[in-house]
Amino acid sequence: MKEWRFAFSRKWVGYFAVAVVFAIVCAFLSHWQWERRGENLALQHTLQANYDAEPVPLADVLTNLDSYSSADEFKPVTVTGTYLADDFFLARDRSYNGYPGFEVLVPLETSTGEVFVIDRGWVPTGNTHDYPDSIPAPPSGTVTVVARLAATEADVPGRTDIPKTNELAVIKPSTIGERLGLPTYTAAFGQLKTETPAASTLPKLAQKPSVDYGLNLSYAIQWVMFALAAFGFFIYVIRQEYDARNSDEEDQRWLDEERERKRLKRGPDDAEIEDAHLDEVGWEESTPGAGISR
Repeated sequence: MKEWRFAFSRKWVGYFAVAVVFAIVCAFLSHWQWERRGENLALQHTLQANYDAEPVPLADVLTNLDSYSSADEFKPVTVTGTYLADDFFLARDRSYNGYPGFEVLVPLETSTGEVFVIDRGWVPTGNTHDYPDSIPAPPSGTVTVVARLAATEADVPGRTDIPKTNELAVIKPSTIGERLGLPTYTAAFGQLKTETPAASTLPKLAQKPSVDYGLNLSYAIQWVMFALAAFGFFIYVIRQEYDARNSDEEDQRWLDEERERKRLKRGPDDAEIEDAHLDEVGWEESTPGAGISR
């Protein structure tokens, strides 16, 4: 066991500690990727269950102005009211197939006075300025809208609404409600599917989202492999050190044995013969100054 004593030195304990810390970090990152995969699986399940479901009345899903459940995401709802066409808003920095543009948000006032924000679709940035060249108008009068529910967007650090304009950084119905001064559904908005009567032209409607969770699983496995590789490398290095140390000792033993073999093959020299003779006749070396006695 003393051959492994070096492994308990400060140097090698430090190396082992580094491997442990690295493995813990890898385990944390693997778990994080696994959780993201779980979230994507849940989103995929919700998408499949809700996206093409039959529409239900808005009031049956959103029972209060601030109620919303993630289980209702993508669920089609019907709502009847009047578009407040002059009070439209634009959510900026939105892309469609890689092109920059805006989402057109138009408040829909129901017959009971509540406002439900409808995302009527995407329009491109203008050719000569950072604003749409044209925005399709919504139908006038009473309209029945079928829209898919979406959660209000969270604030993005560093992004703010442009003051004194209708341009918003995120789709946040509460902001629209405050500007209108009307009771508004604040926890969710609707992405337009159809409207009756239909408008002559429409912005580009929201595309069906795709959920890719394969990479999360791959990354989760890779982080586990990195953790195992760290310990594998540590074991390899310490084994190399062990072999190097014990190889030196083996070499020394081999040299000692080789010297003894050559000595035996050569035979004893004069000093060794004299010592052997004295041993046979019983002579002993006396203390200094006493000579040799029997």
